[in-house]
Amino acid sequence: MLLTVILFLSEVVWNSITAEMSFINVDPTSDFSFHNLPYGIFSTADNPKHRIGVAIGDQILDLSVVKSLFQGPVMSQHQDVFDQPTLNAFMALGYEAWSEARQTLRVLLSARESTLRDDVSLRSRAFVHQSAATMHLPADIGDYTDFYSSRDHATNVGIMFRGKENALMPNWLRLPVGYHGRASSVVVSGTPIRRPSGQMRPDQTKPPVFGPSKQLDIELEMAFFVGGGNQLGEPIPINKAHQHIFGMVLMNDWSARDIQAWEYVPLGPFLGKNFGTTISPWVIPMEALLPFAEPNPVQDPEPLPYLQHQDAYTFNINLFVSLKGQGMAEAATICKSNFKYMYWTMKQQLAHHTVNGCNVRPGDLLASGTISGPDPESFGSMLELSWRGSKTIDLGGGQTRTFLNDGDEVTITGYCQGDGYRVGFGPCRGTILSAPQH
Repeated sequence: MLLTVILFLSEVVWNSITAEMSFINVDPTSDFSFHNLPYGIFSTADNPKHRIGVAIGDQILDLSVVKSLFQGPVMSQHQDVFDQPTLNAFMALGYEAWSEARQTLRVLLSARESTLRDDVSLRSRAFVHQSAATMHLPADIGDYTDFYSSRDHATNVGIMFRGKENALMPNWLRLPVGYHGRASSVVVSGTPIRRPSGQMRPDQTKPPVFGPSKQLDIELEMAFFVGGGNQLGEPIPINKAHQHIFGMVLMNDWSARDIQAWEYVPLGPFLGKNFGTTISPWVIPMEALLPFAEPNPVQDPEPLPYLQHQDAYTFNINLFVSLKGQGMAEAATICKSNFKYMYWTMKQQLAHHTVNGCNVRPGDLLASGTISGPDPESFGSMLELSWRGSKTIDLGGGQTRTFLNDGDEVTITGYCQGDGYRVGFGPCRGTILSAPQH
C-alpha cells in the first residue's frame, strides 16, 4: 500500500511526488494550506470530548478517528496519543515522532492517496467543518516564560523610562532576558479579558491609589511549545534545541502598564501581567515554518559560546494587530510587524532557559516578548504606538486611543506567504470586559 511505503520517504522526496496538492480544496488565502497542517484541540456540539485535530482549509481532520493509519516505526507504537484531550503526550514523544506523524498526514491528505480520499464513510467521520468546532487550549501548560527579545521594543521602552543613553540595560545584549509568567491565566483565543485592578501611582508626589487599570495594553507576541523536555540538571545544548521546539502560536500578553510601573521594582512584572494571556488555538509545526527561515540577526557583542548557532532560525512571519471598539463598523489595523525583527532566536531562548539545569516539560510555553520593528507602524504595543500616552492612535471615524477601552476587541493575525499558499496561524482574539467591583 502506498501509505505504508511512503512513510519512509523524506519530506523533500515526498514534496516532489505530491506537487503539494491535497484532495481538500484550499483557498490560496487560507491560513491552513497543505503546507501547514497545524495541530489543535477541538470539540463539537454532538461530541463534547476534547480531541486532537489538524486544520486544512476550512476543515479539521479528527486524529482520534484516523489514528490507526499512523503506521510508521514510531507512531505505530503510540497511536493512543491521538485519543488524549491535549497535545502533551504527543509533544512528549519527541522530534522523530513529530516528523513521522507529519509525513503520514501529508500522505493521507495528498490528492494521490486514496485511503481517505475515496472512503466516503471514513471521510464523513474524520472531517469536521471548522465553523462547527469549538477550540480549546492546545496543551496543559505547566509553566510559562516570557522573554524580552525585541531590540526595537526594549530600546523604545528604555528611552521612555530611562532616556536614550540608558535605553538598554547592560545585560540585554548579552543574554535573552526573561521572567516566569502565570500559566493558569493563559487562555485560548475568544476568551474575554477582565480589566484588572491594582495599585498604581499616577502622581509621583502622592501615595499610591487602588482601582481599575487606566493603561491597559496589548503586547504583540509569538510563543512556542516545548516538546520532549529535559531532566533536571541537564541543560539543552543549542545544537539540539530545535529538537525540543514543537511549534508556534500567536500571543497577546495583555499588560496593565500603570500597575506594572509601580510594582515591577525590584522583582519585575507581577499583577500587571498575570491577569490574562491569550494564545491562538492552532500550533504550527516548525517543519511548516522552516521554508520561511531567514539568516539570524547580527549580534554584537558576540554571544557566549552556549548561545551561538549558525543555522537560520529567524522566521519571516507577517504580523498584524487590529482593534475594533464599540460602535465601530470594522476593525482598524494599528500595527504591521514581522517576527524576523527578533534579536534573540528561539533556540537561544531555550538554551539559555536550561543552561543552569532548569528542566522544561512538554507543553511548557515560551514567549518572545513584544515584537516591534524599526518603524512606528511596526510597534507591537500601545505603549509605543501612543508613546506612553503622549499621542493618540487614530482608529478612523473619529475614534482614537492611547490605551484600551472596555469593549475593545483586539485581534492578532499572522502568516508566512508562500508561492500561491500561506502558512498561517488563525486569529488570536480577546475582548476587554469592565473591571469587577471591589
